[in-house]
Amino acid sequence: MQAIETALIVPVPEAEDVVGVHRARFDQAARWGVPAHVTVLYPFVPPEAVTDELLDAVRETVAGMPRFEIEFAQVRWFGEQVVWLAPSPDQPFRALTAALWARFPDYPPYRGEFADVVPHLTVGHDVPPADLTAAADAVAARLPLRAAPREVLLMVGAPEPDAWRTVARFALGDA
Repeated sequence: MQAIETALIVPVPEAEDVVGVHRARFDQAARWGVPAHVTVLYPFVPPEAVTDELLDAVRETVAGMPRFEIEFAQVRWFGEQVVWLAPSPDQPFRALTAALWARFPDYPPYRGEFADVVPHLTVGHDVPPADLTAAADAVAARLPLRAAPREVLLMVGAPEPDAWRTVARFALGDA
């Protein structure tokens, strides 16, 4: 399997116990090997563009952002197709996305498809709404969930089972 794309994500390991079983069934990214996370920039650079200079630039940008704590207390929806958890506050994620996009302006989040990039942790998508509703109800019963992100991951992969892997970790700055 050859990696065909990259992503910058904030892993949320604290969420795995709550969302893992649902993501395994309803989120293809989980089947590809991507952990529970909030996306910062996707798609990012082509895999062949990952150089030491690029890694240094990402590291510098991420280190300039303070560590933070968040809570996931609400299940939300994008239409009837995507169920997700809303981080509160969401500003640290917005700031990370803005800083990295400013540093790498050729790589807008989600290819520039959305005017407002809403930070979210996907639970499931693109399956029958009844399945997503059941997952949403099960997850909601276990909220709130607290997390303390400490890093951004650069992952590379392809849309295939277990194809994504972490190639670099970038520590957030001191709080």
